[in-house]
Amino acid sequence: MPAGTLHIKRRKSIPVKVGSVTIGGDAPIVVQSMTNTDTADIEGTVGQVAALARAGSEIVRITVDRAESAAAVPHIRDRLAAMGVEVPLVGDFHYVGHKLLAEYPDCAEALAKYRINPGNVGFRENRDSRYSAMIETALKYDRPVRIGVNWGSLDQQKLSQMMDENAKAAQPRDLAEITREALVASAVESAARAEELGMKRDQIVLSCKVSDVQSLVDVYKDLATHGDYALHLGLTEAGMGSKGIVASTAALAVILQEGIGDTIRVSLTPEPGGDRTREVIVAQEILQTMGFRSFVPLVTSCPGCGRTTSTVFQELADSIQTHVRARMPKWRELYPGVETMNLAVMGCIVNGPGESKHADIGISLPGIGEDPVAPVYVDGAKTVTLRGPKIAEEFQEIVENYVKNRYGTANS
Repeated sequence: MPAGTLHIKRRKSIPVKVGSVTIGGDAPIVVQSMTNTDTADIEGTVGQVAALARAGSEIVRITVDRAESAAAVPHIRDRLAAMGVEVPLVGDFHYVGHKLLAEYPDCAEALAKYRINPGNVGFRENRDSRYSAMIETALKYDRPVRIGVNWGSLDQQKLSQMMDENAKAAQPRDLAEITREALVASAVESAARAEELGMKRDQIVLSCKVSDVQSLVDVYKDLATHGDYALHLGLTEAGMGSKGIVASTAALAVILQEGIGDTIRVSLTPEPGGDRTREVIVAQEILQTMGFRSFVPLVTSCPGCGRTTSTVFQELADSIQTHVRARMPKWRELYPGVETMNLAVMGCIVNGPGESKHADIGISLPGIGEDPVAPVYVDGAKTVTLRGPKIAEEFQEIVENYVKNRYGTANS
């Protein structure tokens, strides 16, 4: 669905430049991801960053947790550039970020943004000095920061202070509510401190991540009322497989529908041997199915029922979906606008012809007990009927010709 059909008024935020990418303002909602390699493994990290970028991640975050990781960062940046991969890299810092940024200036310079966690940047008397040191480094290299609060590493001093105040109230509130307020307070107060040190709002992104769907919705509705900071959305520790996808979609869809959010990350636990790029695809599909952006042609297909020859239409739908994703890197270069194309692969005559006519290109199989005879509809009109064992290959050829004829002229 083209973004122009969307009727959601997005919350106004100050745009933040992260390398060549803009977060917030009038910019499209940005998709980002994070590697799970050991950053000190230069080859492994370069390979995964490149794969995430090819999948469509517009920003990639990497862990910078020790000296070996910090030393590797400029080499990772340089090797990616040599490959033609210009995706901005964000350094994820915890506990010793102030030290690593100071001792490895090439790392500080190579990163496009720093992620700072106020909950573990320092404790008690060390907290402000270490936090200030990281902000001052960001100012030195003119780098934006994400102040990322997480309820798994929330500033316990802040939480204890708010719990003590709550205990003295005439009608104390429950711990969950106080925790949500502490998350927002930690983010907003840390942003205010960064501004005191000289940062502008166009250098600050805020996030408050939790792993509970309803709590995340409440937290971001509250956070959105505290100024015009650009906001990073994500359900932290979302989980594995369908659980992680459903939980992330449920949470982010509600928040995005409120017009809140400038960049998103879907934090899926990879299945054993699974592909890290899955989180990028899910993030894209959330934004595209909601109408915010278009990344890849959408394939509409029916779920199948007793009327369908299941293996035939399932295999056809899978082959078309796979073909479209495989072709997108080249299509994106040659055919601007192809990402808005809609396809339909339907299993029987009940809804098949109608859905096929609504799509740019559609194919409708006849259902169970019939020969594989499949009418094809292009721009709402029936153009040809495919028969026999090579329906998938012939339909792919029709799709290729349609893409070339319709979108190729836009690049001529």
